[in-house]
Amino acid sequence: MATNIAQKRARKAQRRKQVVAQKRRAEELEASLPARVRRAAALPIQGCLLTEALFEGGIGTLVLARGATPHHVALSSYLLDTFCLGIKDVTFEFVEGEYFQFYVNTMSAMSPMMSVDPGYARKLLRDLAAWSRSIGFAPHRDFATVERIFGDVSVDGIDAVFPFGRDGKPLYIPGPVIPELR
Repeated sequence: MATNIAQKRARKAQRRKQVVAQKRRAEELEASLPARVRRAAALPIQGCLLTEALFEGGIGTLVLARGATPHHVALSSYLLDTFCLGIKDVTFEFVEGEYFQFYVNTMSAMSPMMSVDPGYARKLLRDLAAWSRSIGFAPHRDFATVERIFGDVSVDGIDAVFPFGRDGKPLYIPGPVIPELR
């Protein structure tokens, strides 16, 4: 009889471990980048900004922000190289509205930014990713995931043609070499 009770307790403990592990996996999935982007894609667009001189200088930033209130914003940012490398970096995070304003002001101080239609921005990203892939440069590893923040923004009706490369040819411009800190 005592062994029967011990077996029941062991089975109950095993089931509890499975439930706890399953809850932990579900929490990790909810905190994952795809889940956070999916939640953000349902929020209203707060702004979509692009570096004004993107095609003249070949490098710039695209920012898309979504949020139900201006106090809490889902910020996605894309570092673009229209001369050669395509989508070099992608970031996504939930930030306070004050930080978002600071970020936009800082970016605009380095290079003026202009407001663009989200459909135009999405088409730019997709076209740049396709062009850079065609010359051998894949977009940043998080691009496909973070690009989903555009949600149901359509590129239909956007007939913009973007001038990638310099004079139609890829031009690689090396960035500064930053010594490794040890």
